[in-house]
Amino acid sequence: MSQSMSQALARNFLGNSPRWYKQAIVGFLILNPILLFTVGPAVTGWLLIFEFIFTLALALKCYPLQPGGLLALEAVVIGLASPDAVYHEIAGNLEVILLLMFMVAGIFFMKSMLLWVFTRILLKVRSKSTLALLFSLSAAFLSAFLDALTVTAVLISVGVGFYAVYHKVASGKQLGHLDHDHSNDQQILDEKRQDLESFRAFLRSLLMHGAVGTALGGVCTLVGEPQNLLIAQKAGWDFVEFFTLMAPITMPVLAAGLVTCVLLEKTRTFGYGGRLPHSVRTILLEYAQEQDKKQTVRDRAVLLIQMLVAVFLVLALAFHLAEVGLIGLTVIILLTAFNGITEEHQIGKAFEEALPFTALLVVFFTIVSVIHEQHLFQPIIHAVLALPSEQQPGLFFIANGLLSAISDNVFVATVYINEVLAALNSGSITREHFDSLAIAINTGTNIPSVATPNGQAAFLFLLTSALAPLIRLSYGRMVWMALPYTIVMSGVAMTMVLMTLH
Repeated sequence: MSQSMSQALARNFLGNSPRWYKQAIVGFLILNPILLFTVGPAVTGWLLIFEFIFTLALALKCYPLQPGGLLALEAVVIGLASPDAVYHEIAGNLEVILLLMFMVAGIFFMKSMLLWVFTRILLKVRSKSTLALLFSLSAAFLSAFLDALTVTAVLISVGVGFYAVYHKVASGKQLGHLDHDHSNDQQILDEKRQDLESFRAFLRSLLMHGAVGTALGGVCTLVGEPQNLLIAQKAGWDFVEFFTLMAPITMPVLAAGLVTCVLLEKTRTFGYGGRLPHSVRTILLEYAQEQDKKQTVRDRAVLLIQMLVAVFLVLALAFHLAEVGLIGLTVIILLTAFNGITEEHQIGKAFEEALPFTALLVVFFTIVSVIHEQHLFQPIIHAVLALPSEQQPGLFFIANGLLSAISDNVFVATVYINEVLAALNSGSITREHFDSLAIAINTGTNIPSVATPNGQAAFLFLLTSALAPLIRLSYGRMVWMALPYTIVMSGVAMTMVLMTLH
């Protein structure tokens, strides 16, 4: 092979990502087989988890699908997971895949209505603390009855809408090109850049409050998160019983989370407290007024259809008329049919946001299948079950929380609840103790998992969305902004677990 061809292949590998990043990925790919044959699959499996986290942490350098996908493919090739195990993991999460494919695309066709509603809220609520609390509380309430990914898709659509409006009006250029403005007036340029940075900080804080809100509400009800339903089915709890059993822990955590939201905005710490610049508010206000003036009867009809379908969406999700993804497909059909969107390329745009993340999630399920195939979590579970029964709920909460922060919380909950159910069926534990452990598993997988984007699909979706690089929301920044929430929510939950579960 010629030297020029080698150089071209080296340049093409992972595109424009930094050279040191490419070298790190190549190093991982070489190291894994060596470790497998020297120290065994368990150590290699754990290393693979941290290598995948590395690709997530540097998502702004290179979208994780490619480097993470190479690691996942290698895991299958060297035998850490079989293709059948990967398929089984994907099949078990078909609901999530359908949700991403169709529900997120359905939200795309509601963008004009969402922007219309949230622009008015943004312009009328002057207090940033009140606005942040409103975002967090709304996300919590919706996530208690809907799906966190759906709520996150709404938040992302709103954020993209605001960002697009600002650039369209302020610079007259395409989204994201303000940083390359070559205006001769340096002072005006500096002011624009300062406004942009302030606007980015403003949007980052609102989106993070909303994302944490999805976790606050999601832990409370049987339908809030996928693992809630799984645990309830194993335990035989209905909706009311689930809420009642979780309430001694979830209600104090909800209150603590909302108080934390307000305090972070008041103290302007951990990256919060960014205010909406006056110039940006003026731009959004003028844009809203201009759009109202230009609005035709057809435009109002489009908004009306979107509002009616939004009501249908909430009711359909709240009463679980069908799987979430199928409801999303229904939304796409209704909105496109009644709003005159009939060309294939118009519909195709709606899928551009979600499908890369869907592919990344399938890669993630491959990593999860490695955890399952190599029984990486089993020693931790058995060690906890061997301890005195009064210590087990607290330690289950801690173990679930730590594992959920680096893995998928649905998978962690599945592994733990199955082991605990087996212990109940074998007579090793009582039914009362089983209920205590199930509560600890549910709260442990839901609450501490906000620490990183790994634990909750909604956080990972936000991190890998098209909005994240626009507002400079990196993996490290998400972890830092989630830190106060993680400490407060986990601390309150742990305290309540120790006080109420025995």
